[in-house]
Amino acid sequence: MRLETKEQAGLTPVVNVLDTQCPFCSVQCKATVTETWAPGASRPVYTVEPKMNAASEGRLCIKGMNAYQHALSGERIRQPLRREGEGFVPISWDEALDIIGKRVERLQGIYGRDTVGVYGGGSLTNESAYLLGKFARVALRTKYIDYNGRFCMSAAASAGNKAFGVDRGLTNPLSDIELAKCIILAGTNIAECQPTLMPYFTRAKENGSYLIVIDPRETGTSKLADLHLKVKPGMDAALANGLQKVLLEEGLLDEQFLRERTNGFDALQAHLAALDLEEIAGLTGVSAADIRKAALAFGQAPTGMVFTARGVEQQTDGYMAVRAFLNLVLMNGKIGKPGSGYGAVTGQGNGQGGREHGQKADQLPGYRLIENPADRAYIADVWDIEPEDLPGKGVSAYEMMEKVHAQEIRALIIMGSNPIVSNPNANLVEEGLRKLDFLVVADMFLSETARLADLVLPCTSYLENDGTLTNLEGRVLLREAKRPPIGESRHDWRIMGDIAEKLGRGQYFRFESAEDIFEELRVASRGGIADYYGITYDRLRREEGVYWPCPSTGSAGEGRLFAERFAHEDGRAQLIPVENHRLPESADDAYPLYLTTGRVLTQYLTGVQTRRSHTLAARDFESFVQLHPKAARTYGIADGELVRVTSRRGSIVVRGRITTDIRPDSVFVPMHWGDTQNVNKLTLPELDPTCRMPGFKACAVRIEPYISESAVGDY
Repeated sequence: MRLETKEQAGLTPVVNVLDTQCPFCSVQCKATVTETWAPGASRPVYTVEPKMNAASEGRLCIKGMNAYQHALSGERIRQPLRREGEGFVPISWDEALDIIGKRVERLQGIYGRDTVGVYGGGSLTNESAYLLGKFARVALRTKYIDYNGRFCMSAAASAGNKAFGVDRGLTNPLSDIELAKCIILAGTNIAECQPTLMPYFTRAKENGSYLIVIDPRETGTSKLADLHLKVKPGMDAALANGLQKVLLEEGLLDEQFLRERTNGFDALQAHLAALDLEEIAGLTGVSAADIRKAALAFGQAPTGMVFTARGVEQQTDGYMAVRAFLNLVLMNGKIGKPGSGYGAVTGQGNGQGGREHGQKADQLPGYRLIENPADRAYIADVWDIEPEDLPGKGVSAYEMMEKVHAQEIRALIIMGSNPIVSNPNANLVEEGLRKLDFLVVADMFLSETARLADLVLPCTSYLENDGTLTNLEGRVLLREAKRPPIGESRHDWRIMGDIAEKLGRGQYFRFESAEDIFEELRVASRGGIADYYGITYDRLRREEGVYWPCPSTGSAGEGRLFAERFAHEDGRAQLIPVENHRLPESADDAYPLYLTTGRVLTQYLTGVQTRRSHTLAARDFESFVQLHPKAARTYGIADGELVRVTSRRGSIVVRGRITTDIRPDSVFVPMHWGDTQNVNKLTLPELDPTCRMPGFKACAVRIEPYISESAVGDY
């Protein structure tokens, strides 16, 4: 924070200038927040200006411009809260920590160490994500830890690791986008989810790029497209198979690349040859002519990029669907060179870094694997414990909720997440959380999940908490935050250390700053796939951001991956046949429409922060269901009226919006609202068998008019 003073007619206003970074999406735009106290004023005036950085090029979207409003909200929790009846009473930190220590020790003494689980978030800094994994395994000594990033990037992460040997959101820098002569955006609505990236794509168009968008809906992104493939929800893998088949039939292959730098093409070739393009057209709802047109555009372009996001990944075949798109890139040799590559468009602010350093059930820092003996030995040495003292592999985020419901997990510590809204099959999740013997939630606000807690611990905001975050390119950025904490709120990393002290494990968590934690993280990641060892806070201040892998302080970091070899031991990428997927739940007479979900421009995740911004809340104060005029006529829905949407798992009530932007057989509901507007009361509990990603993007529903507005929950 820079403190500046300016003379004004003999009076001295106080001007606090905070250099910061947006807490929301994966672009991680830089900003300056100026707080001006005029003489005699009872409150300051705030102004926000974008600040130049390589990813956003000095842009901010409406969320970033107004993020300070939630950080300064009067609804912030200012001291620990203990449940008393149906409400909460404020208590001291000492009392709160005493309660946690005694309750955890008692429950673990009765039921074993694994009766306590830890649930994190993809918006935590790298330091907090790293420490949360260490906290679970060293302080609590439980195997049960996972995080909400499981619902964001797990399909693309597992696909990238298996196909390339490494997962990093983009295989090349954002600046390569404008060099690509054909771009496929599959299941990503960048115009609303990462709007500050849109100029990269408009410049690509100006340079002659052909843009293909794959999405069941017409969006701000698809309006830029040369070709919009309006795929049926959940049929992305089949569509990618169709594109690959056309490349094969037309001989649009990079045969030298396939021969020298890949494995598995013979099996893939036999699989594609046996597929029928007209059958794929029937499955996907995209004509064979349009599939062929898209494939020819991509295959004939000298350079090209493919991007996937939640529309492809949040499926019960999300891993295989991404593998199908990676096949497309590899068959055509479009990777490892300027203007060509693959990008998994990370959603959460630290969705990339959050999955690299140990808050995922199967991982240790540096993208090491918890079941690999060498990885366990290395991290145990860094943490000064014995390898056999490290717990084993736990389960994925939703599976943790199932174990909570079954009372195999009887206590849960949640940090930076709102699982009652973000998990699928949300009614079961809520039932499970209500069964817990002990629930602790660390948050800035009383979220839907925090309202069920026994203890709520106040956390600091992005304006108050230093740390690093890794953007969608794999570029590590330093967010410095010099505003003092509000009330008695504490940094999440300090809360973990305080709890560890109560559990007699404090010696492993005595850090004085986020930078101290990062210094340990550097060593813990050294030699791993996600190697941060060469990155320091001093470098980040000087250079703005550094790509990983960065194995030494003299390394520039790798902006473009796979120029010469892939990360597998033999240096080759792996192709794989992908079956045409059938949805786990099909529309029928009782549930005749397909529901898909997603984001809107003004809101973020479950809305806990953005709904506390008065500017953003005024723009979108309630949820909605988007439906086609044909569906509206069939089911008697008028534009603007309340609609009940029902699946086999539950019902919600939202406002109807009639539009031709959606397929006639589908409806869309955003994911940002809870209570009676929580779309995840409807979604499927089935998980991808490889990455354990839930199938958020396709389930069967029915719709009907809803009469009484009294049933609509809090907005």
